Amino acid sequence: MLNKVQLIGYLGSDPEIRYTKEREAITHARIATSETWKKNGEKQEKTEWHQVIFFGKLAEIAGEYLKKGSLTYVEGRLQTRSWDKDGETRYTTEIVVDGMKMLPNSKKSDGGNTATANNSDDEPF
Repeated sequence: MLNKVQLIGYLGSDPEIRYTKEREAITHARIATSETWKKNGEKQEKTEWHQVIFFGKLAEIAGEYLKKGSLTYVEGRLQTRSWDKDGETRYTTEIVVDGMKMLPNSKKSDGGNTATANNSDDEPF
Protein backbone atom coordinates (compact mmCIF):
# COMPACT_ATOMS: atom_id res chain seq x y z
CA MET A 1 0.00 0.00 0.00
CA LEU A 2 1.11 3.54 -0.64
CA ASN A 3 0.12 6.68 1.26
CA LYS A 4 2.20 9.52 -0.20
CA VAL A 5 1.48 13.20 -0.73
CA GLN A 6 3.60 15.81 -2.51
CA LEU A 7 2.60 19.48 -2.56
CA ILE A 8 4.07 22.76 -3.69
CA GLY A 9 2.25 25.76 -2.33
CA TYR A 10 2.30 28.94 -0.29
CA LEU A 11 1.93 29.10 3.48
CA GLY A 12 -1.25 30.92 4.46
CA SER A 13 0.09 32.08 7.83
CA ASP A 14 3.14 31.74 10.02
CA PRO A 15 3.54 28.17 11.33
CA GLU A 16 2.47 27.48 14.92
CA ILE A 17 5.06 25.57 16.94
CA ARG A 18 4.25 23.79 20.20
CA TYR A 19 6.09 21.35 22.42
CA THR A 20 4.92 18.13 24.07
CA LYS A 21 5.64 17.36 27.72
CA GLU A 22 8.67 15.44 26.45
CA ARG A 23 9.83 18.65 24.66
CA GLU A 24 9.25 17.25 21.17
CA ALA A 25 8.38 20.02 18.71
CA ILE A 26 5.12 19.88 16.75
CA THR A 27 4.44 22.52 14.11
CA HIS A 28 1.13 23.12 12.32
CA ALA A 29 0.78 25.10 9.10
CA ARG A 30 -1.63 25.59 6.21
CA ILE A 31 -0.47 25.40 2.61
CA ALA A 32 -2.48 26.70 -0.35
CA THR A 33 -2.32 25.09 -3.77
CA SER A 34 -4.11 26.56 -6.78
CA GLU A 35 -5.12 25.44 -10.22
CA THR A 36 -6.28 27.60 -13.11
CA TRP A 37 -8.18 26.82 -16.30
CA LYS A 38 -10.31 28.57 -18.90
CA LYS A 39 -14.05 28.07 -19.17
CA ASN A 40 -15.91 29.85 -21.98
CA GLY A 41 -12.80 31.98 -22.51
CA GLU A 42 -12.71 33.20 -18.90
CA LYS A 43 -9.93 32.35 -16.48
CA GLN A 44 -11.11 30.22 -13.55
CA GLU A 45 -9.12 29.48 -10.39
CA LYS A 46 -9.59 27.15 -7.46
CA THR A 47 -7.50 27.17 -4.28
CA GLU A 48 -7.27 24.20 -1.93
CA TRP A 49 -6.04 24.57 1.66
CA HIS A 50 -4.05 21.72 3.20
CA GLN A 51 -3.35 21.22 6.90
CA VAL A 52 0.25 20.07 7.40
CA ILE A 53 1.97 18.91 10.57
CA PHE A 54 5.70 18.56 11.25
CA PHE A 55 7.31 16.62 14.12
CA GLY A 56 10.72 16.68 15.84
CA LYS A 57 13.70 18.44 14.28
CA LEU A 58 11.75 19.09 11.08
CA ALA A 59 9.10 20.89 13.17
CA GLU A 60 11.78 23.11 14.69
CA ILE A 61 13.20 23.95 11.25
CA ALA A 62 9.73 24.68 9.83
CA GLY A 63 8.82 26.82 12.83
CA GLU A 64 12.01 28.85 12.53
CA TYR A 65 12.38 29.32 8.77
CA LEU A 66 8.92 29.14 7.21
CA LYS A 67 6.82 32.31 7.17
CA LYS A 68 3.49 33.37 5.73
CA GLY A 69 3.82 33.46 1.94
CA SER A 70 6.77 31.03 1.81
CA LEU A 71 6.74 28.82 -1.28
CA THR A 72 7.37 25.32 0.02
CA TYR A 73 7.52 21.74 -1.22
CA VAL A 74 6.33 19.17 1.34
CA GLU A 75 6.26 15.41 1.15
CA GLY A 76 4.51 13.10 3.57
CA ARG A 77 1.42 10.99 4.21
CA LEU A 78 -2.27 11.60 4.82
CA GLN A 79 -3.62 11.08 8.32
CA THR A 80 -7.21 11.48 9.56
CA ARG A 81 -7.90 12.17 13.25
CA SER A 82 -11.18 12.36 15.11
CA TRP A 83 -12.30 13.86 18.43
CA ASP A 84 -15.54 14.59 20.23
CA LYS A 85 -16.73 18.14 20.79
CA ASP A 86 -20.07 18.88 22.40
CA GLY A 87 -21.22 15.30 21.78
CA GLU A 88 -20.39 15.50 18.08
CA THR A 89 -17.56 13.57 16.43
CA ARG A 90 -15.32 15.83 14.37
CA TYR A 91 -12.69 14.84 11.82
CA THR A 92 -9.66 16.44 10.23
CA THR A 93 -7.34 15.16 7.53
CA GLU A 94 -3.81 16.46 7.53
CA ILE A 95 -0.48 15.78 5.90
CA VAL A 96 2.20 14.44 8.24
CA VAL A 97 5.35 15.87 6.68
CA ASP A 98 8.54 13.81 6.54
CA GLY A 99 10.42 16.03 4.10
CA MET A 100 10.32 19.61 2.89
CA LYS A 101 12.15 21.99 0.61
CA MET A 102 11.95 25.76 0.94
CA LEU A 103 11.68 27.21 -2.57
CA PRO A 104 12.49 30.70 -3.82
CA ASN A 105 9.34 32.82 -4.15
CA SER A 106 8.79 34.19 -7.62
CA LYS A 107 7.20 37.28 -6.02
CA LYS A 108 10.27 38.12 -3.93
CA SER A 109 13.15 35.84 -4.77
CA ASP A 110 15.88 35.15 -2.24
CA GLY A 111 18.45 34.90 -4.99
CA GLY A 112 17.68 31.28 -5.80
CA ASN A 113 18.66 29.85 -2.42
CA THR A 114 16.78 26.75 -1.36
CA ALA A 115 17.04 24.47 1.64
CA THR A 116 16.02 20.86 2.11
CA ALA A 117 15.20 19.02 5.32
CA ASN A 118 13.72 15.66 6.24
CA ASN A 119 13.04 13.52 9.30
CA SER A 120 15.21 10.59 8.29
CA ASP A 121 18.89 9.81 8.14
CA ASP A 122 18.59 9.20 4.38
CA GLU A 123 19.88 11.59 1.80
CA PRO A 124 17.58 14.55 1.02
CA PHE A 125 15.34 14.00 -1.97
